[in-house]
Amino acid sequence: MIKILLAEDDSSMREYLARALERVGYSVKAVGCGTEAMPLLKAESFDLLLTDIVMPEMDGIELAQKAGVIDPSIRVMFITGFAAVALQSGRTAPEAKMLSKPFHLKDLVAEVDRMFQTEDQHGRL
Repeated sequence: MIKILLAEDDSSMREYLARALERVGYSVKAVGCGTEAMPLLKAESFDLLLTDIVMPEMDGIELAQKAGVIDPSIRVMFITGFAAVALQSGRTAPEAKMLSKPFHLKDLVAEVDRMFQTEDQHGRL
């Protein structure tokens, strides 16, 4: 089962996204900020970091950079209402996907599915 770490500071959005992803078969751990995500990244292996960019304490870009050091194979998708600002900053990893708020749940699920559709059940391409 694909494991997702969701970092989103808006509690209702976090719960909404976690439930939607779990409903379609993903395993999701959800946290409210980057500093809450760090111990989980160090203790467990995740296939995807799904993170808001603008969060208190540690933003999503910094979180993604630190996650990549801990686990270079982790995939990253940013969810944000500030996509233009984030893209202009030049701080995002080239491999990271970006999904701008507002978005439909079906779009989120489709993007996550797309990230993993080329792999077989053993994670090989």
